[in-house]
Amino acid sequence: MKSVNIGICGLGTVGSGTFNVLARNGALINARAGCDIKVSVVGARRDNASCDTAEVVVERDIFALTSRPDVDIIVELIGGTTTAKDLVLQAIANGKHVVTANKALIAEYGNEIFAAAEQQGVSVAYEAGVAGGIPIIKALREGLSANKIEWLAGIINGTGNFILTEMRDKGRDFADVLAEAQELGYAEADPAFDVEGTDAAHKLVILASIAFGMPLRFDAVFTEGITDIQPEDVVYAEELGYRIKHLGIAKQREEGVELRVHPTLIPERQLIAQVNGVMNAVMVKGDAVGPTLYYGAGAGAEPTASAVVADIVDVARSIGCAAENRVPALGFSSDSIIDPGVLDIADIESAYYLRAAVLDQPGVLSSVAQIMSQRGISIEAIIQKEPPAGATDVPLILLTNTTREQNLRDAVEEIEALASVNGSVVKIRLESLDT
Repeated sequence: MKSVNIGICGLGTVGSGTFNVLARNGALINARAGCDIKVSVVGARRDNASCDTAEVVVERDIFALTSRPDVDIIVELIGGTTTAKDLVLQAIANGKHVVTANKALIAEYGNEIFAAAEQQGVSVAYEAGVAGGIPIIKALREGLSANKIEWLAGIINGTGNFILTEMRDKGRDFADVLAEAQELGYAEADPAFDVEGTDAAHKLVILASIAFGMPLRFDAVFTEGITDIQPEDVVYAEELGYRIKHLGIAKQREEGVELRVHPTLIPERQLIAQVNGVMNAVMVKGDAVGPTLYYGAGAGAEPTASAVVADIVDVARSIGCAAENRVPALGFSSDSIIDPGVLDIADIESAYYLRAAVLDQPGVLSSVAQIMSQRGISIEAIIQKEPPAGATDVPLILLTNTTREQNLRDAVEEIEALASVNGSVVKIRLESLDT
């Protein structure tokens, strides 16, 4: 049985989880890999009490691992995009294979990293970068390789999903739930990365590139967070048979690809609408297989370690194989990667939920309906609520059929200009995810 030596860089949450899973399940992992996988060295600035490194070499300089002859695979688990990028590129230059859980690194610098790896004839694996322990990258690159992927949509940030779940189930305000998420460790002290959608955008870019055979285009993703979602909109969505989820959506159209992260109404009958708390899920529609759903823990030490170790096994198996016989980084041969262009958000097509505060008087509804009609927008449903005691305006809720975003924006601008409409119109995109 051949031996494969790995060097783990970072002993934080994921690094310690990976180290401990390898130690606990080593015999099982080796039996599946068909080789002897051994942690030969760990690179970490400080020890982690949860890891017994007594029989492992520990380097304080993580870059030293990239030149050690007793390391075949560098496992990058330090996070960030500066030091991590330098580490990965140096490892590749020294002929080391790389496994990483770093979605930001891949989303922002993956094109450069994959090109360098191809030139050196080494592998870069990154399953843990998207949706934690869910093997969604393997599914897209290998399991669905017979399919033209039409679209994918995912709940790919657990923090945002936890917040929206609590708002729906308990009627709580965003700020209140966010504070609890921070106390529980689901959200960082600065939660913007999660609640503004950057984390989900990183993951969406990776999924879309694999699904459509396109370069990584993080610069082109439309991103909208959940900070403005109000409890009343969560309630109205439920009344209409929908739930609000923070989705990453990628669609392949003739004109180009849609890449967008935003709050979204989805029908409560959809399985993905039932994904609650910190869990993740990704729906993928292939032309041959139809709709598929992948569900599981999107974060955490050992769920993420599960994906990291799976990558280590895949890379270990392929060592000694010709580079052309390995699964390409994005699932397509490099000369087949084509940029179809990413559509501006104004050109995407979606249905919409609208809520406006309007004066409780005759003719308001007809004025709004006329504006929508003039813009070629069909109305699917209308709800006009009774005014609260003493109030002079009432909530008017509209659901539209699918239309171009720019048409909807123009209509909303006209509606907001009506004397009978107070304040801004709330707009949330709606996706049926029809199968």
